[in-house]
Amino acid sequence: MKILLTGKNGQLGFELQRALAPLGEVVAVGTQDCNLADADALRDLVRRVAPDVIVNPAAYTAVDKAESDEATARAVNAIAPAILGEEGAKLGALVLHYSTDYVFDGMKQGAYTESDAPGPQSVYGRTKLEGEQGLAAANPRHLILRTSWVVGAHGGNFAKTMLRLAGERDKLNVVADQFGAPTSAALLADLSAHLVREHVRAKGAGFPYGTYHVAAGGETSWHGYAQFVIGEALAAGKTLKATVDAVAPLSTEQYPTPAKRPLNSRLDTTRFRTTFGLRLPPWQEGVRHVLQQIL
Repeated sequence: MKILLTGKNGQLGFELQRALAPLGEVVAVGTQDCNLADADALRDLVRRVAPDVIVNPAAYTAVDKAESDEATARAVNAIAPAILGEEGAKLGALVLHYSTDYVFDGMKQGAYTESDAPGPQSVYGRTKLEGEQGLAAANPRHLILRTSWVVGAHGGNFAKTMLRLAGERDKLNVVADQFGAPTSAALLADLSAHLVREHVRAKGAGFPYGTYHVAAGGETSWHGYAQFVIGEALAAGKTLKATVDAVAPLSTEQYPTPAKRPLNSRLDTTRFRTTFGLRLPPWQEGVRHVLQQIL
């Protein structure tokens, strides 16, 4: 089996190289190998590799920058997944793609299910939704995994930012009215490998393609997340200027950004867990594992 993996240098792409390696030949590419905003280059890449499976974690994730760079965000987040779907369909390939809680408006009281109507409030959210729709229309053999607050040992993320700031400052202000589940890139990669393996075993027959919500168990706010990270680091002997009690809560209104963030990023993972018989461990487990690697 040959697997084409995009975004090899991102948090998730880095972990996917490890998780997918036992399943077959992995052709991993980054921006330097193929610019996903270049439609012709992307088509040429797929045709040249001729993969059995395409795994696409690559995305334009600079949420605020996307507000002023919509064309690039759309090329990478919307047009590229549709192209991967089209070219994959010609090969009979499975396309595994990743999306985001930003496709929702964040106003629901409970966790979002796959059947809830999307309502993206930012360029990032809109282009990611367009990517979902383009892929689904182009190739019935698709899996779209919506996730939230990805954290990994490789690449930049919120946890690393909090550790850096806590080492520089004796007080931090963090938004406390946005809720979600920090989700380990390693967990997402391992789950993805399981899905690819199940698809191979099924030989496509009766496989439950479609869109699934996949996030770690439980929930927290960015404020609670920051306190957990700092507390774990201090417990591990890390020297920081800021303590857990020095993390002050902010409201979203007090921390304006160019792109509107969803207040509620909770994702209901029932469909994924029941369909594939898998457990999604508490978010603390994944974050703790990442911290053990970077502290």
